[in-house]
Amino acid sequence: MERCCYSNSEMKFAIMADVHANLEAIQAVLGDAKEQRCTHYAFLGDFVGYCADPKACIDIVRAMNAPCVKGNHDEYCATDMPFDGFNPGAAKAAQWTRNQLTEDDRQWLHNLPHVRTVEDFTIVHATLERPERWGYVFEKLAAGASLTHQNTRVCFFGHTHVPIAFIRDTVIRGGTYTKFRVEVGKQYFVNPGAVGQPRDNSPKAAYVIYDMDEGTVELRRSAYDISTTQSKIREAGLGS
Repeated sequence: MERCCYSNSEMKFAIMADVHANLEAIQAVLGDAKEQRCTHYAFLGDFVGYCADPKACIDIVRAMNAPCVKGNHDEYCATDMPFDGFNPGAAKAAQWTRNQLTEDDRQWLHNLPHVRTVEDFTIVHATLERPERWGYVFEKLAAGASLTHQNTRVCFFGHTHVPIAFIRDTVIRGGTYTKFRVEVGKQYFVNPGAVGQPRDNSPKAAYVIYDMDEGTVELRRSAYDISTTQSKIREAGLGS
């Protein structure tokens, strides 16, 4: 597991998952994070897939030099492995994406770790139990398996595109959230939702702000130019 630490006294992280090559969405989220005076950033994988700006999104993230982990779409687009488990639309987008990336981009995606520790929290795309198997966490039983392997108070994960927070004190509880305080003696397994393809009945891009000074996690939503994103998808021949 890789570890990343900073020396800044102020720590206000924007945590983003599942960009999925949606340039308009990541630009909107980064704009909101700047307005909220975020000082640091971390990414939970799946930079590519589905949408039509994989190269531009990777360029933005790489230039930020922020802590990142690998998602399943990143792994498949970085290699030539068959698209086992992908639905036809996702497989089509992944194949198209392979042709849009440079060899350097693909190597960068391939070299990303599955899990990283950043300051006092952990980031992973899927599960901590077996991160390379790309399991989904929608409910308490699956969250519990990851919490068993969690060595920090807070872990942020993606993959499901649905904001949800699981909390373990004596038992494991889970549900939707807007903002909560990180309390001593508890562990938190938190999904910030998706930047590039939300799946929780809200069209707005989602991310969270983890304010380490205040000890709070806040879900943020950002409107973006969906029609432009959709037009690019159609022009690239990626629409259904």
